[in-house]
Amino acid sequence: MSGAAVEGRVAMVTGAASGIGRACAARLAADGAKVIAVDWSADGLAALAADVPGLDTRAVDLTDVDAIAALPTDVDILVNNAGVQHVSPVEEFPIEQFERIHRLMLLAPFVLIRQSLPHMYEQGWGRIVNVSSVHGLRASAFKSAYVSAKHGLEGLSKTVALEGADKGVTSNCVNPAYVRTPLVEKQIADQARVHGLSEDEVVEKVMLTPVAVKRLIEPAEVGDLVAFLCGPSSASITGSSFTMDGGWTAH
Repeated sequence: MSGAAVEGRVAMVTGAASGIGRACAARLAADGAKVIAVDWSADGLAALAADVPGLDTRAVDLTDVDAIAALPTDVDILVNNAGVQHVSPVEEFPIEQFERIHRLMLLAPFVLIRQSLPHMYEQGWGRIVNVSSVHGLRASAFKSAYVSAKHGLEGLSKTVALEGADKGVTSNCVNPAYVRTPLVEKQIADQARVHGLSEDEVVEKVMLTPVAVKRLIEPAEVGDLVAFLCGPSSASITGSSFTMDGGWTAH
């Protein structure tokens, strides 16, 4: 359904080398977009490009504002997805890690949006999709940096939606629960350590307890929702947060 709207459009996807970002880049490319795939991992981008020919891959550290400034700004679709996780009690949380997570997951999206909006405004069309999380709407213990960054991303997304509404630009968040990605796989081991559980118990007792649908989400499901928000039926959808959380926030 989204192909007609994105055909020939330039789409930038961050964190594109794996997980959700990879699924978004592949889906938008399949729909006919010219995809700029951004990630810190050059090896991961090379593997992506081998599977999805025709991508413009850029190995960039998105915690570096000067490096972000060197990226293309004539972007029609921006998918802010890059993220990392660190699991630790607040009183033990490394300050430098907290700052790094906020630079990557809140400052970088702001800078990318800021430098992409003039082009979007000039042409009267743009789509910004911020990959948030159920943790943009709810909190969990031991994830202070991730939760606060995602909550900030929610506010940024809504502000951009209001500012861009009369200029043809939409801004939305997608909010999945736990997705089957390398980030989540690493979390299983970290949460096992913090909670004093086995890794199997983490999946059952921590990750799947809040959800009604007892399974991990597949990255392609998120890619499909992102594609919809860039598609022909998305013009009046803005300032929203789309939960795909298996019923987590229904409680």
